[in-house]
Amino acid sequence: MVTAARKSPAALVAGVRRHRADLVVIGIFVLLAGWLTHGLWPDPARRVLALNPEDQALYEWFLAVDARALLGDFSLLTEKLNAPDGVNLMTNTTVIALGVLLAPVTLVFGAPVTFALLAGANLAGTAVAWYLLFTRTTGVRRLAAALGAGLAGFGPGILSQSNSHLHMTAQWLVPVIVWLVVRLVRAADPAADGSRDGGVDRRRMITSSLGLAAAVSAQIFIGEEVLFLAAVTLIVMTLTYAVADRALVRRVLPGFAGGLLLAAGLSLMVVGYPLWFQFAGPQGVADGMFSPYYFSADLSSWWTFSPLSVAGSAEAAGLTTGPAEYNTFLGWPLLVVALAGTGWLLTGARRTPAPAEEADQPHAQATTAERPDAQRGSGRCGYRPLVLACLVSALVMGGLSLGPDVVVAGDRSTVPGPYRLLMGLPVVDGALPMRFALAVLPLLGVVLALVVDRALRGGGPTRWIVPVAVAAALLPTLPTPLPTAERPALPEFITGGHWRECVSPGGVLVPVPAPTPKEPWPMRWATAADAEFRLPEGFFIGPYGKGGTAAMGTFKQPTSAMLARVAREGGSPAIGDAQRRQAARDAAFWGASCVVLTEDAPHVGNLLATLQQLYGPPRRVADAWIWRV
Repeated sequence: MVTAARKSPAALVAGVRRHRADLVVIGIFVLLAGWLTHGLWPDPARRVLALNPEDQALYEWFLAVDARALLGDFSLLTEKLNAPDGVNLMTNTTVIALGVLLAPVTLVFGAPVTFALLAGANLAGTAVAWYLLFTRTTGVRRLAAALGAGLAGFGPGILSQSNSHLHMTAQWLVPVIVWLVVRLVRAADPAADGSRDGGVDRRRMITSSLGLAAAVSAQIFIGEEVLFLAAVTLIVMTLTYAVADRALVRRVLPGFAGGLLLAAGLSLMVVGYPLWFQFAGPQGVADGMFSPYYFSADLSSWWTFSPLSVAGSAEAAGLTTGPAEYNTFLGWPLLVVALAGTGWLLTGARRTPAPAEEADQPHAQATTAERPDAQRGSGRCGYRPLVLACLVSALVMGGLSLGPDVVVAGDRSTVPGPYRLLMGLPVVDGALPMRFALAVLPLLGVVLALVVDRALRGGGPTRWIVPVAVAAALLPTLPTPLPTAERPALPEFITGGHWRECVSPGGVLVPVPAPTPKEPWPMRWATAADAEFRLPEGFFIGPYGKGGTAAMGTFKQPTSAMLARVAREGGSPAIGDAQRRQAARDAAFWGASCVVLTEDAPHVGNLLATLQQLYGPPRRVADAWIWRV
């Protein structure tokens, strides 16, 4: 045991030395993610992402609700919001898996800390995952992999989504899914290096299917839209690869199809009921609520720099719907270099690097059996099938992002977009067309990694000209830190725990005004109280549209509508017996324990006078007035 103990530190040191280049790249990604989100960290509870504070309030509430799973108080239909009907968590983008995983952080330090942690970790984790995929599966050199992974993890689209869309930035499982698909293909290929007796590797096929089922199931509870985009991209890539290498298809199709069916069956055993609950369960919706005509990408935004990049300008923001949707802003230099690099790979990649050229990659021989044919030189052009697959997929996903009608520089044309072919299809309705563009980032990352890798393995001026050109194209897209701002402090009534004098845990507290999708601020009260009490109305997706279709938020009751009008405009509405009876009925509908007005409410004097006429004299508790109803 003493010998083993002595060897352990030595083995650790040797491992660090062997992977020191990888650790440097990973460290750079972590530092970059921290720098981009550093504005949240002086005090996460008092800082907010300035460009999308509403969604940050929503996701912090999600995290608080998810954390209650650790306390045994969790259900897919939560009663913590929209009392008495509740909210279907599967219908909403609740990042359940991340919330449960980080529940200890949330319960100890608060949901704002968890949010800030995830905002940075999603960026770094996504870049690291793509880097490991590129180095271990495609076998490109580390510099090439780092450039490609940097674009995939920190590109304009994913940085823009970092403005509170945790479900869209948590993409670090996508490279794992891709790796498992590649692994399954290699296991199903009798001609693959390392195959057993010229046959398929059944053990590896089974383990790949098990891993794929686990990764897909986990991603469903993190962000279904990301999984949907990844699935569409992989389908297009697979079909293109099949056309480019029909011999491979004939060899692997039986085993590969069987492995996918096994993975799908295993995954359905885990997510079948939650998916049914999402679409057909209580408070579930089966349609999307966002117009594809509005949430579509402007064609000219593709060659424009993102306002969140070093070369961007604020004027460019007019080409999209908001600061969380700069999904297409790649800039013209990157498009030119990517197009030129794709042509160079397709026309000139005639050989595969010899083993001697890979001597600086200690992982090279260990992963040969898991590399696609692009790196094994099985075809006439080693890179051709993979590059073609990336090119076609990028064109398809980019085309779909344009929506039903092509818009150029803000003007809607009569030219139909490819998305028209998908309109009305189940599930697709729930996706925003402009977000199809997010799949282009890793596809371009693959191409750039292959381009730089090929140049580094060559000789002459190309060895440095190509990497410099790629770096120059990426330079204008370098991200800038996410803008942050101070947010109002929570009432002492909440932070001091005085709310317990108003409502017992699990009861309904009615804040005045009630939370809405545009002003969800009272949801921060529940977040700070670890979601121990319930709220009426709120910011969520539910079946409150025409005919039970999806809508944002719910109907306001007469009393909450009146109080919202006073908070917005001031004034003193006429209050009589009819209004008082309606106020009692609304309180009973919500199952309310008490009504709360805090000093920081807008038009607080008018609201106080109105509430006194509705519910009588209040009780003063800390910086709030409360009415037991």
